[in-house]
Amino acid sequence: MKKKVFLHLLVLLPFACFAQQRLTLSDAVSTALKNNLGIQLAKNNVAIATVNNDYGIAGGLPFVAFNASDNEQTSNLNQTLNGGVKIQRNGNINNAASVGLTANVLVYNGGRIVAEKKRLENVQTISEYQLSSKGLILASNVILKYYDIVRQQSYAKTLEKSIEVSRQKLSIIQTQKEIGLANNADLFQAQLDLNAQLQTLSAQQLVIDQGKTDLLTLLTLKGDSAITINDTILVNKHIRLDSILNNLQMNPDISVAEKQIQVNALLERETLAQRYPSVLAATGYNYNRTQNSAGNIIFNQNYGPYIGLSLSLPIYNGSIFKKQSQIAGMNTSNSKLLRDTLVLAYNALAIKSWQAYKSNLEQLETQQKNYELSLQLLDLVMQRFQLRQATIIDVKLAQQSYENAAYQLVNLSYAAKSAEVQLQRLINRLRF
Repeated sequence: MKKKVFLHLLVLLPFACFAQQRLTLSDAVSTALKNNLGIQLAKNNVAIATVNNDYGIAGGLPFVAFNASDNEQTSNLNQTLNGGVKIQRNGNINNAASVGLTANVLVYNGGRIVAEKKRLENVQTISEYQLSSKGLILASNVILKYYDIVRQQSYAKTLEKSIEVSRQKLSIIQTQKEIGLANNADLFQAQLDLNAQLQTLSAQQLVIDQGKTDLLTLLTLKGDSAITINDTILVNKHIRLDSILNNLQMNPDISVAEKQIQVNALLERETLAQRYPSVLAATGYNYNRTQNSAGNIIFNQNYGPYIGLSLSLPIYNGSIFKKQSQIAGMNTSNSKLLRDTLVLAYNALAIKSWQAYKSNLEQLETQQKNYELSLQLLDLVMQRFQLRQATIIDVKLAQQSYENAAYQLVNLSYAAKSAEVQLQRLINRLRF
């Protein structure tokens, strides 16, 4: 039976409190899966379905009961026997005691028990798939937020590099001004440019800090916990569309839809079984004793085992069973339509995600070259600026080209990674 689910993600690793501690992607995902309340709720649902998956619940096990009673009664007796003898006595004491052990077992009921037990097995499997689906969604959200922080930190590093250039530019202008080769306008502009970049870096740090708070919230940890993330965005460049489409059936949501069809089909069988006769076998042991202080019978006692069969055959109940069977059949048809709709939607999502993935990979190659060229251009312009062969405007334009190229490179990397994560989630092969 196909049952490859995402439960391996739920084999969790212990994760200590973060005290200026580096947070790895694996630690982040494991901690989120361990702490998330929705995951804990889904685990409880799995435990409930596991307990419920039992022949006793399905009605396939015998029911054994022990019964005992002892009744004491005081009554006034007035009897006339056949021979003409009259008995009249007030305050007559009567005692009746009985003890019994009974066992009932359903022998046949149209296959309802077998169908119900199979349905309970499928319900348990559905709960496991649903747990897997929640784990996949949570893990993918954590991965995307983790790499978004990496992206924002890359922005900050780009700004720091550009700020370093602005400091060099300001230092060069100050030196040139001291020997009369620069004016105050260039000096003021260089200082303004540096101040603006420092403000941008401060704003970028706020974005990073808020991103970490969002990540900590996903991990169900305090939002002010101190964590550091040192990582890079590495994209798997070997994902094939045909492999994705051929493995979509491994997605737990599609597996749930498949299992729901089976559940509804079994409910249909259970409903149909109500129209068949039911045979119940019963056995036990009874002991009965009656004692009276007066009357026709002073003492009576009987005991012994018994065994029997009972048959129940529904003849007419207003066609309720028939209509319930028809409704169950329509529910089965609806579950098939829902499965087909879900498969169609996931196929479209897989194709669109792969198209985005492929497009971003193709752009990455070109953008990597653009980034390297922008670095070379910035170094060259700074050399020429130091030799007074380039203006402050030339340096600023080179800085903007470098920043734009760096931003575009990390954005494409993140977009490609996002598409990769989406594709891996769709086929239940998320890697972290």
